[in-house]
Amino acid sequence: MSRRAKWWMVAALLVVVAMAFRVSWNALKDVARAIGADPLAAGLYPLVVDGLMALALVAALILTGADRKFALRVLGGYTAASLVLNYVHGLVPALHGGGRVRLADWAPAHYALVLLASCLPVGSIFFGSDLVAKVLHHKPEPAENDQTTANRSGSDLPGSADPDGSESVYESADPEPIADPIPAPVPVRPRAVAAAVSRSRRATGSVPKSARTKVPIRTVEELLAEARSVTAGWSEAELNADRIRTELRTSPARARMLRDTLKADRTEAARPGLHAVPDTADDDSTTAPVPETGGGSEEQAS
Repeated sequence: MSRRAKWWMVAALLVVVAMAFRVSWNALKDVARAIGADPLAAGLYPLVVDGLMALALVAALILTGADRKFALRVLGGYTAASLVLNYVHGLVPALHGGGRVRLADWAPAHYALVLLASCLPVGSIFFGSDLVAKVLHHKPEPAENDQTTANRSGSDLPGSADPDGSESVYESADPEPIADPIPAPVPVRPRAVAAAVSRSRRATGSVPKSARTKVPIRTVEELLAEARSVTAGWSEAELNADRIRTELRTSPARARMLRDTLKADRTEAARPGLHAVPDTADDDSTTAPVPETGGGSEEQAS
């Protein structure tokens, strides 16, 4: 619809409202005279009732949520009250001449109609002030940009958290012994570029594997060499698994293994050495000499 057509619709609506206000004006003025209002007050009475209806309609178009519902209730209530008073004006011909007359032959109905007509001006002050205050303090909600929603990082959307559990950073320097001392590479999943510029997160006390600093894993030979160097001056009583684990910062299982190995080394070093036993086999150089015979006896005989 063009802008000119919209202006024509608004103008037509204002004309209809003005004519309806003029028709209701006479009825509400006569009712006000019937309950004892002076000519000036009776002339202003239609503005109090129908004027608040127009104010509540404008407030309902501006406000949102609970405030809009309140404005619609005020509009509905004053519309019903104006309709009842116009209906009574049509039923009682004596109201057309002005002056104080009964609004109904039945006394309870008369008292109820007088109470309704008398309370409408006071209600207009209360509800009208409340509606104006709500409109003045109303802050329209900014419309969310579609491009901003599309560029929102995955960390801000529900269900984008990493489902893998993160390990605590408070753990032993050396994990439990494994078959392969070389740590397996941690796969790094690709993340969106927008996640790098997303808002900073608060520290939670634990970090995923990909963000933790890798601790070098020492082999058994390296741990044994370091243990021999550290425990060189320890006594037998000081050589226990708890102290070895504390000094070398290793696991309890490796500490017990190192303790047993070091005690075995000390036992082996304290054992006395064995000497070689000489061979008792016969040797040609150690045989007894054979006495000389024959030559000397011949010389004695001669």
